[in-house]
Amino acid sequence: GWPLTMFLMPDQTPFFGGTYFPKTARHGLPAFPDMLQRVHDYYTSHRDELEQQNRSLRETLERIERTVLVDAGTLGSAPLEGAANQLLQQFDATHGGFGDAPKFPHPPSLERCLRETRRTGEEGHAAMALFTLGKMADGGLYDHLGGGFFRYSVDERWAIPHFEKMLYDNAQLLSLYAAALRHSRAPLFERILAETGAWVMREMQSDAGGFFSTLDADSDGEEGRFYLWDPEAIRAVLSDAENAVATARFGLDRPANFEGRWHLGVAADIPQIAAQLAMSEKRIVVLLSAARQKLLATREHRVRPGLDDKILTGWNGLMIRGMAAAGRALGREEFIASAQRAVDFVRRDLIRDDRLLAGTHPAATADTPTLNGYLEDHAYLLEGILELLQARWDSADLDLATTLAETLLARFEDAENGGFFMTADDHEQLIVRTKPLSDDATPAGNGVAARALGRLGCLLGEPRYLEAAERTLRGAWQPMNEAPMAFCTLLSALEEHLNPVETIILRGTAAATAPWRAVAQQNESAATRLVFSIPTDAPGLPTVLADKVAQGEVTAYRCRGTVCQEPITDLAAFRAVLEPPR
Repeated sequence: GWPLTMFLMPDQTPFFGGTYFPKTARHGLPAFPDMLQRVHDYYTSHRDELEQQNRSLRETLERIERTVLVDAGTLGSAPLEGAANQLLQQFDATHGGFGDAPKFPHPPSLERCLRETRRTGEEGHAAMALFTLGKMADGGLYDHLGGGFFRYSVDERWAIPHFEKMLYDNAQLLSLYAAALRHSRAPLFERILAETGAWVMREMQSDAGGFFSTLDADSDGEEGRFYLWDPEAIRAVLSDAENAVATARFGLDRPANFEGRWHLGVAADIPQIAAQLAMSEKRIVVLLSAARQKLLATREHRVRPGLDDKILTGWNGLMIRGMAAAGRALGREEFIASAQRAVDFVRRDLIRDDRLLAGTHPAATADTPTLNGYLEDHAYLLEGILELLQARWDSADLDLATTLAETLLARFEDAENGGFFMTADDHEQLIVRTKPLSDDATPAGNGVAARALGRLGCLLGEPRYLEAAERTLRGAWQPMNEAPMAFCTLLSALEEHLNPVETIILRGTAAATAPWRAVAQQNESAATRLVFSIPTDAPGLPTVLADKVAQGEVTAYRCRGTVCQEPITDLAAFRAVLEPPR
């Protein structure tokens, strides 16, 4: 991480740091041994000044992390409207995304755009998200042969990436493209979901079921080498017709775009290529598919990027959600099964002495030291399981979700001031116990915890979960109002607090409930609706779910928050309720 080097006082307070110090002095940087001596000399001669500085630093950190509960009645839509305005102001209408280069995907911001359109009925924000997702998918941020997204783009056009593939980026983007596919049945989004999900299973999932962390940017000591091409190498493996289509598609007749070589990005769409080559669009699609398969097979013989095969619990939670969402959106059972394998891995290998661990490694043994899980590990996994339960019911998974929720309340919650600490109550004492509220490369732990607890509280009718979610929002109210765009995940939880999520519970056999689930998941409101198809013979259900029995072949229970309507036993009536006439 950055900085790479920090110097701490005996009480752990940092007083000096830097990114990189070479072994010998060069490029204006001091040698690390010299730096050590200078820091030592300053520390011994200015101890009193450093201690005063550290007192001020600790006070500042404690003030930053402190939350103040506002009255429940204070919660309103002002931060939602503020974020909507900020997103509009920072949107790049030419290339999509927000801000200038380097450009990151920012999934929580794009998800906020989709949700804003559903909240207001105005298409402007969804159009921003869909435009951005299209640009990202066509650009060099995406791997057009193997699937999956790179870390970020070094330019504003999404053309040239930093060639690192992170599990957490792709997990969030799977969930996001699945949501976008519900809003716009664009074939592009469907393809991106299918290809990325296949890449995750092929390259990022262990035989045991857990998901690996990262593919390096470098291979054979050179950044991007695995992904770059020369036109001559492409011509060597493709037929003339395939090469003509690939050249037009990826702009191989244009100047090289990365250090004298070509990184693939879409330069022309299918209709343009068909007109240029005087072929049918169907023929272009066939040739392009064949070309991509041949190029991918050729690429597999290159030196591969290094694989970071750590299995991190929180990132696995994000990918469980992503794969389950993609599986639901595409009807791909193998994606759902992949998510289930990861949950089973967590249950088997990442829980020890009733404590969730932060991660493991394929080479780990029973004697390998472990770290207990943090807020993000519990919150991300909880939300991932809730998504998976909508794709495939398993009462054991519900039990695990409930255990995670109870652990959040017992070990992480600040019940007095609202929100959740990053560390558990028995973690080693640090200089400050942080409470992550804003989104970063990954969504804020407090935002995910509040959203997941709110949803689980509605499903189970558990007021303690709902109250903890509300306290989180009350504690985060001030910073959410000051810079709402930085808190998009918390804003999702706020939105669902103000307008409780709709939950559909279907009881019956899997075969009998399938058409009911299709109706519930495919109409315009499906993106904000939770749908759980619970088999008639599902064991170990909590009373609130067990009481919702099948009255006939299938019975649907439609709930808003914790209030449920009369059960519905007729599919036509169910469809009419969900799709009222306009």
